[in-house]
Amino acid sequence: MLKNDRWIREMATKGMIEPFAEKQVKKGVISYGVSSYGYDMRISDEFKIFTNVNNTVIDPKGLDTKSFIDFKGNTCIIPPNSYVLGRSVEYFRIPREVLVICLGKSTYARCGIVINVTPLEPEWEGFVTIEISNTAPLPAKIYANEGIAQLIFIEGAEICEKSYADKAGKYQAQKGITLAKIK
Repeated sequence: MLKNDRWIREMATKGMIEPFAEKQVKKGVISYGVSSYGYDMRISDEFKIFTNVNNTVIDPKGLDTKSFIDFKGNTCIIPPNSYVLGRSVEYFRIPREVLVICLGKSTYARCGIVINVTPLEPEWEGFVTIEISNTAPLPAKIYANEGIAQLIFIEGAEICEKSYADKAGKYQAQKGITLAKIK
């Protein structure tokens, strides 16, 4: 069952989302905060911009850190047909009975910017690593500390048998932008 804004506010008081924007903030910015059935998370000012200067292969089992340039700033320019990694401003603690699905914001989608975040599993916690792809043939700008994606909270009819914490998931309690890794 999708959870509404009242439930999200209640869960946030229990430390599920920190910092928490109780109302949707939208004046002069790409919106963030509580929405009808979800929460619009923000992107921080820390980025890893993909670069192909080393002519390496992208390998999820051994991602070369030299394929990224670390950048900190209020805006980030994504090269054409490329991507950057960022992290959420908010730290999340997902309850055991909840699964969270993430979708990109329409403001960015209309500019050819695609947001990819895998589901936030029951009892996962951490800052969300966000992949932002520029599908356009021109550079694209994203804005730090503003909305980047909407999270939709789905409550299970039953508590899951095995949570992300139970599995000791490899991305549990991540603090910064976390590259692909295997255990």
